[in-house]
Amino acid sequence: MIQKKNINELNIDYKIFINKFDEIIKAENLEKIDEALKLRKTLDQQLVGFQDVITKLANKLQRQLLAKQNRSWDFDLEEGLLDSSKLPRIIMNPYNSLSFKKEKDLDFKDTIVTLLIDNSGSMRGRPITIAAICADILSRTLERCSVKVEILGFTTKNWKGGQSREYWNKQGKPKTPGRLNDLRHIIYKSADAQWRQAKNNLGLMLKEGLLKENIDGEAISWAFNRIKKRKEERKILMVISDGAPVDDSTLSVNSGDFLEKHLKKIVKFIEEKTEIEILAIGIGHDVSRYYNRAIKISDVNELGDVMISQLSSLFDKKNKLN
Repeated sequence: MIQKKNINELNIDYKIFINKFDEIIKAENLEKIDEALKLRKTLDQQLVGFQDVITKLANKLQRQLLAKQNRSWDFDLEEGLLDSSKLPRIIMNPYNSLSFKKEKDLDFKDTIVTLLIDNSGSMRGRPITIAAICADILSRTLERCSVKVEILGFTTKNWKGGQSREYWNKQGKPKTPGRLNDLRHIIYKSADAQWRQAKNNLGLMLKEGLLKENIDGEAISWAFNRIKKRKEERKILMVISDGAPVDDSTLSVNSGDFLEKHLKKIVKFIEEKTEIEILAIGIGHDVSRYYNRAIKISDVNELGDVMISQLSSLFDKKNKLN
């Protein structure tokens, strides 16, 4: 399917008052290493309570993926690995040429999964802890199966609009200014980083004061633009959220559905105009009004089960879901 327009063109009627205060930041730059290690230790302590359940689920997904790794070979090649099964014919007739074989590439290996995690204030406590645990275990599991994983988070730098709102005030408070807060998009683990390189970053989701507002449409657009550039043939974007986009500063001076309309438009574009598979898991909230493929969980403890079962069902399907 050919993209008819760039996702950034969808912002024609979505105004951003100013974006110079926005940031895309690597998680390791959020805190000093000592604090990062301390938060990782806290995450590991939390992992103990969920380790058995989620590890069983992760192992189930791993078995499922590895089952697809039954070796498939191309034979009678002029180069590759020596095909020892053909050696007897060489012994019988030395004029027979050596035969080589090569392992076929497996479809699911050519896959990238992006986990985009809502880092808003309403995720504080158990929800963000479980999300971090699940991201951690899923990352390790998929890495063992040669599937790339990127872990991203989204929030704002400030409550109440931050520097963007201060600038708006200085400009005389023009009406319907559009998005009016400073975005913070976080890279916890890039797709090419190994889990061991990024493990301390995942604990930073538990950082005190990190979780603020959530402007989902722009975060999904950002994650989409990152995954779109990847060379992998199959691309899966999984959004973990606990409801509608909310930013008090923006919604206080624009229409009440300003952020929701933009989110719907972004998701619809990805679903209908691109080959990227997008799905969402709503924690305590039904997000199916935004996403065609959406699951609601009422208990945050279900998150690991649902994440893994949803990925399992995707890997089971040979073709892209419509």
